[in-house]
Amino acid sequence: MKTLEIIGFKRANLGKAQTKELRNESYVPGVLYGGAEQVHFYAPAILFRDLVYSPEVYEVDLNIEGTHYRAVMQDVQFHPVNEMLLHVDFLELQDDKPVKMEIPVKMVGTSPGVIVGGKLVTKLRKLKVKALPANLPDYIEVDISELELGKSIKVSKINTGGNYEILTNALAPVATVTIPRALKSAQMEEARAGKK
Repeated sequence: MKTLEIIGFKRANLGKAQTKELRNESYVPGVLYGGAEQVHFYAPAILFRDLVYSPEVYEVDLNIEGTHYRAVMQDVQFHPVNEMLLHVDFLELQDDKPVKMEIPVKMVGTSPGVIVGGKLVTKLRKLKVKALPANLPDYIEVDISELELGKSIKVSKINTGGNYEILTNALAPVATVTIPRALKSAQMEEARAGKK
């Protein structure tokens, strides 16, 4: 897992007025939990850009006034109208405590269904997993090399190697190869011709 550093400052005053002032000065308030104590802090909004607007998963080196915490982002809140980043929650990583995280899906292999003209549709871009920090994958590989036309790969078919547990519904489709309309009508024509 890649590491990103975020440098923040402790917040003494958690009132709404101070929170608004921080946001007006391009800072984002946040909270770190999961350790011995909750840490309320704020950090420059620009430091969150790679973390929030990336499909990748990062471990965060949270440097709050010289104290370093290993953490992962758990939740983000945006303004409903202008999409401004309002608040970020972090979970402190501890080697012996499992963490729940959304991990991106990466398709590998070539689908036979795509080769014959089907269209690969990704149904789930991320899967929720539970693992010890050391076992958190950067991404989850989904092998589509046996994915035929009109078929799906379900979460239950993913091999985790036993390092982590997938919490997403086992019956949920991760990827499907759809049959394009032109191909459907060609198949129907063939079927009709075969019946004659």
